Amino acid sequence: MMNASPDFSLFPPIEPRRTGTLPVDDIHTLYWEECGNPDGIPVVYVHGGPGSGASPEKRQWVDPDAYRIILFDQRGAFRSTPLGETRRNTTQLLVDDMEKLRKFLGISKWLLAGGSWGTALSLAYGQSHPDACLGFVLRGIFLGTPDEINWFLYGARRFYPKAYEDFIAWIPEEHRSDVLTAYQNRLCSANPEERMAAARTWYRYTEACSLLQQNPELIAESAKNESVVYGTGRLDAFYFANNMFLEHDELISRVDRIAHLPLMIVQGGHDVIASVESAYRLYRAWPGAVLHIAADAGHSASEPGIRKKLIQVLEYFKHHQRFDADALQASGPV
Repeated sequence: MMNASPDFSLFPPIEPRRTGTLPVDDIHTLYWEECGNPDGIPVVYVHGGPGSGASPEKRQWVDPDAYRIILFDQRGAFRSTPLGETRRNTTQLLVDDMEKLRKFLGISKWLLAGGSWGTALSLAYGQSHPDACLGFVLRGIFLGTPDEINWFLYGARRFYPKAYEDFIAWIPEEHRSDVLTAYQNRLCSANPEERMAAARTWYRYTEACSLLQQNPELIAESAKNESVVYGTGRLDAFYFANNMFLEHDELISRVDRIAHLPLMIVQGGHDVIASVESAYRLYRAWPGAVLHIAADAGHSASEPGIRKKLIQVLEYFKHHQRFDADALQASGPV
């Protein structure tokens, strides 16, 4: 069985063993792929956004000899069709889609590995289908509350004023008190060029606020994927406008449904997109949860302090099927 390198860097690139599409209703079709060991521990990556999609790099987070790795794009995201579609797109339907995919692939139980919005969706899925879950590895906790949405729209400017200035620069000043509506109007414009310009500006703001160490080249490179940019802008704003289709503090109030399962939280200590407060609230509500704060990281999973800990955690789980805070403090392979 392969082990991660001593510094927990990514595993070598791999290609899917198989890929496919899964129609989930008369509008939406999901893209999915499977990598690694078909007899290994099933792990599903639940991407953020909601519209960002599952990038191929996520295949490299886990040992392909030990894990059966499932990646998929949520409704309207990346390779799923129609791109950016908001009709019949809610949290509850995304949960249903995940369950359809699990059954379609013949998986009894799977480990959920999610980031950002993917943490909220992973929790919502688990709370609806606890018997289908082995546990949770969650990075950058987002609980879908109005406070978190308002922070993204207005509060993050305290830490990233230039990024925020660019974010609102082309919104007329009289509309800047309601940034979300201003963006919604442009993201739903009849003019495709205006929709794309709005999505691109939204995406660049998100990416700029995700990095503790600013990297304009990385942001520019990631923004070249127009499917990801468009899906992220359209669906982020749509879900924000609908309070993520969640009841008040739903994911905390229902945590008892899954609190018997293993949970590992990896949180950037300087995360401005998804605050440490949300991670700590989940940790306090979940007896037995393990919380790791990466002191040298923001929100992005590409930052070394987060990526290394995620790989270490997944290495630990393949041997123990649980999480142990003391054991995971080890700096070498576990």
